[in-house]
Parts: sequence; C-alpha cells; structure tokens
Amino acid sequence: MQAGSVTITGHGGDEIEAYLATPLDGGPRGSVVVIHHMPGYDASTKEIVRRFAVEGYAALCPNLYHREAPGAAPDDAAAAVRALGGVPDERLVGDVGGAAAHLRGLDGSNGKVGTIGYCSGGRHSFLAACSLELQAAVDCYGAFVVNDPPPNIPKAMQPLLHLAPELSCPLLGLFGADDKFPAPDETAKLAAELERLGKPHEFHTYDGAGHSFFSVDRPSYRPEAAVDGWQQILSFYGTHLAS
Repeated sequence: MQAGSVTITGHGGDEIEAYLATPLDGGPRGSVVVIHHMPGYDASTKEIVRRFAVEGYAALCPNLYHREAPGAAPDDAAAAVRALGGVPDERLVGDVGGAAAHLRGLDGSNGKVGTIGYCSGGRHSFLAACSLELQAAVDCYGAFVVNDPPPNIPKAMQPLLHLAPELSCPLLGLFGADDKFPAPDETAKLAAELERLGKPHEFHTYDGAGHSFFSVDRPSYRPEAAVDGWQQILSFYGTHLAS
C-alpha cells in the first residue's frame, strides 16, 4: 500500500487536505471514506485509513477542520471548530461527497463507495448515507442521531432521525451496551425506525463495552468487541463494496 496527504475538492469547491491510502494492486476495488471523530484529523484516524488499504480498499479521510485550522495540531483544530459550533451538516455532506468523487476517480476503482465514522463521525456517516448515493455505511457509536445532545455538545450535532427515509444504502451499526451517547434505547429507536421503513440494516451491541471501544490508545478500549467489530465491518464491506 501507499499513503499520504492529498488535496481534494470539498463542499462549495473548497480545496481541503485529505489522507489517502491505496493498495498497490491494480484493482478493481471498492473504496471507503473514513470520517474522523470530534477530536479531529489525528494519527489514530489515519491508522484506520491505512488499515482499509491493507484490507484491499482505497480509503480517504477528509480533514473536516481544514478551513478553520489548516496545518494545526488535531487538538487545536478540534477546539477551534468546537468553539464555532461544530461542522455544519451541509458542509459535511459536501466534503464527504467530494471525497467519494475523488475515490471513484482513482485508477482501479470499481465505483462502489462506503463510509465509516466513529463517535461524531458515526453520526456523520449516517448523515452522508441519507444525503448521498452510497453503497454501504458504517456507524460506530454515533450519537445524536435520535436524541437531543446535552448543552456542552456543539450546536451542529442535531438529531437526524427525520432523514431515515432517505437512507441510500445498507447500514451497519456497532454500539456499546454501556454507552450513554448513544445509549441502547437510542439505537433501538433507530433500528425500529429503519425496520418500519424497510431500510436494510444490521446492528450489533456489545456487552461490557462503552463509548470508543475501538480506540486502542484509550482506557475505553475493549479488545473482544473491537476484534469482532472489525470482522463485522470487513464482512459488510466485502458484501457491498467488493467487485
């Protein structure tokens, strides 16, 4: 694989930084837009991008904070964007759409693109899948899809359940039973609404896991849940994104 920073065209024609990793085989291959979490465009997110390239997918993470803090450290960029109320939903959709277009234009692309996001990125993955034509979406413990956020959360994080009728692709959801944002009752409401609408979805909730159970560098890391979660992700993408 090869990996590095590139420039892509995002929302409104803006040129923004992104991190791209691609396998060295000739393809054809599916692609994944990795949507970074609220802490920003950081090393752990870039590691996830490279993981997908190792697994045979082209993967791209747009820097959603590039406009406010180009070149800044992830913590500083995240603080600047939080102070402004977070990333507007319209801009998020435009940036993910630009990332998907960039991936589809790469040599070896089979034209199929999925999204994945963790924490706020999980919410954004659902938002993108309801706003763009995608082939698969993964929501890893994305909060505020159903319930209102608490006062300390950026104002851009508003519920999205009303967009469920527009979901364009199958959705995989991976959640922790001990999480509060989203709590199991929130993910159950989302599953019930998707079931009512006839939208294909597959949800897994892990006992003993809370928020950020995929994060290997945090006390919240739960190896058994994370290992099974990765297996679910790769199986899901193998079904919906493979050639």
